[in-house]
Amino acid sequence: MDIQKIISDMVSKLTGHSDLIKQFTSDPGALIKKLTGFDVNADQLKEIVAGVTKMLGNGAGEAVEQGKGILNKLKSLFGK
Repeated sequence: MDIQKIISDMVSKLTGHSDLIKQFTSDPGALIKKLTGFDVNADQLKEIVAGVTKMLGNGAGEAVEQGKGILNKLKSLFGK
């Protein structure tokens, strides 16, 4: 599985779509599966969320803040 390609695909699909960004912030795993067809494990999910957040950070401040919230939730879930 090419994580960088998934990140790139997700960024292109999320950019300019606040409804998708909201879905991504509430359940990133489900949206990744819906938009890419890939089921990802917890480590892959953390990597994808971090990558998408970083890439959207270049022009989407609200998405970055939401992405940080997701990362914090993931960290608390996995104790890291």
